[in-house]
Amino acid sequence: MNLHARYDASALFLSSVDDDWARLIDLVGPCRHDPKAAREPYEALVRAIAYQQLTAKAGDAILGRLKELFGGCDFPRPADLIAADFDAMRSCGFSASKIATIKAIAEAALTGLVPRREDAVTMDDEALIARMVTIKGVGRWTVEMLLMYSLERMDVLPVDDFGVREGYRALKSLAEQPKPKELRRLSEAWSPHRTVAAWYLWRIPRERGNVLA
Repeated sequence: MNLHARYDASALFLSSVDDDWARLIDLVGPCRHDPKAAREPYEALVRAIAYQQLTAKAGDAILGRLKELFGGCDFPRPADLIAADFDAMRSCGFSASKIATIKAIAEAALTGLVPRREDAVTMDDEALIARMVTIKGVGRWTVEMLLMYSLERMDVLPVDDFGVREGYRALKSLAEQPKPKELRRLSEAWSPHRTVAAWYLWRIPRERGNVLA
C-alpha cells in the first residue's frame, strides 16, 4: 500500500471515531502529510531544532542561511556544524541554546549515538526516543518529528505540541487544552493512525471560522 493509500485508510478510520472527527476530515479533505524519507536522522533532528517554536517560513529562512554558510550545500555535515563559528550561526537566526543543541546532535552523529537511517528503521519508536533524548537539548517532541517526517511512522502523536493540544481543544469545544498525559490516553482510540490524527489536528486552528467554531 502506498503512502497516500495509507493516509486515506487512516482518515477513513478516524472519520469513524465520532462525528467531530468526521466533520473535521470532511472539511480539511485528504491527508497531505509530506514526509522526507531520504533524510538521515541527523539531518532530521537538526531541522526539527531549527523549526522549533517558529513558523515554517521562519525556519526555512534560517536553514537557508545556514546552508549558505557552507556554500549552498544540500545540508552541512556533522563535522561542519561542530566547527562552525558561533557568531556565524547566530547570524543565521539561531538562538544560543539551539546552537548548543545542534552542535550536540552533530557530535552524537559522529560518535554513532544518532544512528544511520538503515539502523534507525529497525528500532521501535520508544527505543529511538529513549536513545535520542540523552543528547543535551533534544526532547521527546524533536524525536517525534524525526519519527513522523523522516522514518514515516504512522502512530505518533506529539502530545506536548501546542498545536496538537489546541487542535483537540477546538475539535471538542473544550474550555482549555487537555494535558499531555490526558491526550495520550484519549489518543489510544486513534491508534495506529495517530500521525494522521496529528496532521488533522494541526489544521484545526486555521479552519476554526468554519464548522468547527
